[in-house]
Amino acid sequence: MTQHTEGAITFETEGAFYNPKMMLNRDIGVTMSRALGLTEYLDAMSASGIRGLRVAREAGVENVALNDVSPQAYELLVKNVAENDLACTVSCRNANILLHEQHFQAVDLDPFGSPSPYLPAASRSALNYLFITATDTAPLCGAHLKSGIRKYMTMPLRTDYHREMGARVLLGLAARELARLDKSPVPMLTHVTDHYVRTYLRVIKGAKAADKCLKSLGYVEHCRSCGGFVLLSDPYPKGVCGHCRAATTLAGPLWLGRIQEPDIIHMALACQGLSPRAEKLLRTCASEVEAPMYYDHHSICERLNITPGKIDDIVERLRLNGRQASRTHFNGLGIKTDATLQEVEVALKPA
Repeated sequence: MTQHTEGAITFETEGAFYNPKMMLNRDIGVTMSRALGLTEYLDAMSASGIRGLRVAREAGVENVALNDVSPQAYELLVKNVAENDLACTVSCRNANILLHEQHFQAVDLDPFGSPSPYLPAASRSALNYLFITATDTAPLCGAHLKSGIRKYMTMPLRTDYHREMGARVLLGLAARELARLDKSPVPMLTHVTDHYVRTYLRVIKGAKAADKCLKSLGYVEHCRSCGGFVLLSDPYPKGVCGHCRAATTLAGPLWLGRIQEPDIIHMALACQGLSPRAEKLLRTCASEVEAPMYYDHHSICERLNITPGKIDDIVERLRLNGRQASRTHFNGLGIKTDATLQEVEVALKPA
């Protein structure tokens, strides 16, 4: 059998799914687990077990449970645990049944595709933390509209800021599922990388916290003509863009609250062993201003028929004008800001 090495783990993959392209996801997951000081962790759909094995070895989490519904994957998990001399608990069960029957300090949900079918059970099981990966970015971001509506019970839109749209659609569903159980999510880190959305949620118990979190759900009124958008707390759009007077489209409900917790991210950055790519991603996430959605620099310049300048210069002009502004990890051409589209256009135009 072919052996692989990732992080501090040597493992086999025959009989179970393994995606080496998700190593960055796992790198950050290990670092976040270490920064949060976890004592108990469930990898609900483990496959080869590499994610949970790395959490056990590299993050030093004492009680790690690995589970997969596949008998072949189960046998491989047992073998990989033994070969790495770890004391993980291994099970072969339907993830939803396991999550409904047991509680874990931290639940990690990393299915192949949408996490939507597992979120109700995962929300019930997670005592303090819920980590979620979604690889179905087309439905999340509005490219497959009907699928997105069915899976996430919302109206997503494909826009210039579609990557953040997908993240906030996922967070919106997580918030609604947790609220049904008198729980509330506090996003600590959310990133969209390659083909997936990943979020790390602290779970707060209590009806009051759940009621408060639902106030972070809202809508986006988007103009397909000029790319402008307005955030709404209710599903009652004006129907006409305030910038160019074209007709608008409504997206939502989705999460409009904070998606990054800089203090937690800096704790993760303080951990040793981060790859340069992971470190760059975390630093960008920590520095993002908390303004939902972003503007695409080149898209606006193309519409205005002007030559794009340096994004950092535009960010600085917006700040000098009293607005919050930053780059964003969602898009190398994106500008996050609380400025209006008109103010962004002024900052983009040559002096």
